[in-house]
Amino acid sequence: MKKDIHPKFKEITATCACGNEFVTGSVLGSIKVEICSACHPFYTGKQKLVDTAGRVDRFIRKYANAPQPTAKKKK
Repeated sequence: MKKDIHPKFKEITATCACGNEFVTGSVLGSIKVEICSACHPFYTGKQKLVDTAGRVDRFIRKYANAPQPTAKKKK
C-alpha cells in the first residue's frame, strides 16, 4: 500500500443548529449539523415540527373538511 495518501484523522468540534457542540473525529475541519441527540424528538421525547414552507398548514387546510371514513359492520 502507498504511504502518506490518506487524510489525517483528528478530533473536531461538530456544531448543531440548536447550538449544541460536541467533539467527534473526522478528516474535515469542522462539521455543522441540522439535528443532534440534544434536539432530536427520539431522544428528547418532545415532538418538534420543522415546517419550511407552510406544508403542514396547507395539508391541514386541505383535509380539514374531508369526509371521515365510515366503519363497516361485520356480518
